[in-house]
Amino acid sequence: MVMAVSVKLVLGSIAFGIFWVLAVFPAVPILPIGRTAGSLLGAMLMVLFRVITPDQAYAAIDLPILGLLFGTMVVSIYLERADMFKYLGQMLSWKSRGAKDLLCRICLVSAISSSLFTNDTTCVVLTEFVLKIARQHNLPPHPFLLALASSANIGSSATPIGNPQNLVIALQSKISFGEFLLGIFPAMLVGVFVNALIILCMYWRLLSDQRDIEDAAQEVVAEEDVNSHHFSPATMSHISLNSLEWSSKTEIVNIDGPAANVNASVGHVETLRNRIRSENELHGTSSEGSKFSVDSNGTKDQTSDLHTQRRDENQNLPSNRTASMDGLGDSFFMQSSEEKENPTTKWKRILWKTCVYLVTIGMLISLLMGLNMSWTAITAALTLVVLDFKDARPSLEKVSYSLLIFFCGMFITIDGFNKTGIPSTIWDLMEHYAKIDHASGVAVLAIVILLLSNVASNVPTVLLLGARVAASAAEISGREEKKAWLILAWVSTVAGNLSLLGSAANLIVCEQARRAQHIGYTLSFWRHLIFGFPSTFIVAAIGLTLIRP
Repeated sequence: MVMAVSVKLVLGSIAFGIFWVLAVFPAVPILPIGRTAGSLLGAMLMVLFRVITPDQAYAAIDLPILGLLFGTMVVSIYLERADMFKYLGQMLSWKSRGAKDLLCRICLVSAISSSLFTNDTTCVVLTEFVLKIARQHNLPPHPFLLALASSANIGSSATPIGNPQNLVIALQSKISFGEFLLGIFPAMLVGVFVNALIILCMYWRLLSDQRDIEDAAQEVVAEEDVNSHHFSPATMSHISLNSLEWSSKTEIVNIDGPAANVNASVGHVETLRNRIRSENELHGTSSEGSKFSVDSNGTKDQTSDLHTQRRDENQNLPSNRTASMDGLGDSFFMQSSEEKENPTTKWKRILWKTCVYLVTIGMLISLLMGLNMSWTAITAALTLVVLDFKDARPSLEKVSYSLLIFFCGMFITIDGFNKTGIPSTIWDLMEHYAKIDHASGVAVLAIVILLLSNVASNVPTVLLLGARVAASAAEISGREEKKAWLILAWVSTVAGNLSLLGSAANLIVCEQARRAQHIGYTLSFWRHLIFGFPSTFIVAAIGLTLIRP
């Protein structure tokens, strides 16, 4: 493409620059309006500066991608309501054989979950599960948080629905779901294994220094806390602070020592009883689709008073009460569950869950059969809405519409920037060195994708380079064109592990861990970079040798 006239080139570059700054640094002090508003501002400036016309702006919006995003979000919301992610959390700690076994489980569960439900969803749902399990076993949180975020990114590369950039690639390249999966799955599988091995090597000694004896009462509390969390899998920004404070303030996680655990054990059970009673009142309908964000200030005060009163009463009880703590907790949970729903309601609930899982499996089978991905996801979503047989507004409100709007603005902004001719000119300069029919060309292309993904984010990178890389590879053969798309998907996804700012999944894990009160942990930029730099280059390089078009 010939460079546009100077005025259009400058104005288009300014509009794209504003979009880039707000996309990478959404809270920049001079204009803290966020990514979504930043993308709309960039799109508006492209039209206002006459880089593109209003009709061209509307045409730049890719509706199939938006439809696929919307459909997968809705399906994820109903899967969350059907306790799918609670079961995933339980798999992490079920019969765990130590810190290293737990870390490997996190890598595997995170990778598989992200390939089916997107990496962002996986990180939103599992971060606090992982943090609680690490605290429960007196383990350092950061190796497990790194395992969660990095494995979610790697695992999401395997399918078109694993992350947004793969959605773009699959729909633009016309590669079917099955071909995409077969082309990248071997690289993903080996990549997850190598990534886990790198974490184990880096933190082997740290993971070996753990306390084996844990208080039984603390395990009951921690497991129930893990099972009781409800997050909206479609979005992080819509999670209510009140909801997070409720789940955090009503728990007691004690890591000071055995003596402290014994002294507090009765308080753990009483706090747990109070919380379950309050949650039954507050969240009695949450499993049936109500919004999980609630105003719990008054109930928290009541719970605190009840806890204080019961703790004073229990100080005079014999110490051997702690020995029967597990039995008390289990009997209370069973009694509470029986009081909450009668057999008819229970079987209706089981039937509804089964339908949700069957519809999801049917969606995946349809995608593997090569049916239209966008309409398959939308059909599955609306099927779940109809099967729920109630007002869908509470569930649909959990959809991250801000993400859909962000994509609309980004499509327009990227299209306008392409019309300035700058991306084409830069690609013409390096195309000769990035031919994928020889190893050096693949290496050059991979490095460009990796660096650009960390500078401009992975989705804009795919939109800027995708068509150009594919056209260059198509001159060699159709097989090489398909390989070019798969390389772009693999490298742009794995590139998210390079730094904390490399992907939204990393930021979600960092923010979720930081905001978890009492058990919160701050994953620093440098601690992530020390692991992310070698892991990204090693995993990306090994995966490139395993991609088969």
